[in-house]
Amino acid sequence: MPYEPDTGMGGNAGRFPSTRISLVEGAREGGAALEDVLRVYWKPVYKYIRLHWNKGNEEAKDLTQGFFVSLMERELIARYDRSRAAFRTYLRTCVDGFVSNRNDADRAAKRGGGSVHVDLDFNSAENELVSASPATPEEIFLREWQREIFAQSVEQLRADCEAAGKLLWFRAFELHDLGDEGRPGYDEIARELSTPVTQVTNHLSWCRRELRKRVVARVEGSTPEGFDVRADARAVFR
Repeated sequence: MPYEPDTGMGGNAGRFPSTRISLVEGAREGGAALEDVLRVYWKPVYKYIRLHWNKGNEEAKDLTQGFFVSLMERELIARYDRSRAAFRTYLRTCVDGFVSNRNDADRAAKRGGGSVHVDLDFNSAENELVSASPATPEEIFLREWQREIFAQSVEQLRADCEAAGKLLWFRAFELHDLGDEGRPGYDEIARELSTPVTQVTNHLSWCRRELRKRVVARVEGSTPEGFDVRADARAVFR
């Protein structure tokens, strides 16, 4: 379906809005802070509703907000059984149930008017959305979950490198590993950054190792306690 122009709802694009309400302040359900779950999963949920359920962006916004309010009110995370499915599979099933129920009731979630409101940056999600969806709902949700975990981890690595005076290290990593086109060689990167090739090798090795740590930490932070996060972390890099 064609996508309508987005509205100004959601705050500044490119970041998680500082004005959002905290669904659970510091509370943990099943070992996962609900705000961490929201931070990682809201874009995959929104894009999944847009693509799989064929919803316009305004209705998808309402449904996304309503789903996470429902997640809190019905304590759905506490009901998760890690022996039956991966957490993201469980969450996607919850989304399907929520949207299906809304469709059956022929009503949309309403913003404002005293109702509970979850403030999310839908502008950035809409800008990232692609019209060609994968073949299955599982692929849609997995792809967007991978994208969000990876993007947040890369931005954290960038910020940490800046704070540590290692932006040159991150720049080498960005040029070689994050470019959209063909990778430049180590010699080319060394010339551009005016640094020895051996240093480029060291910088890349360090950044890759540190990025992996941040990916694992974000997967752990949004997954109920006791679940083996190693497979999920590997999936992000795939």
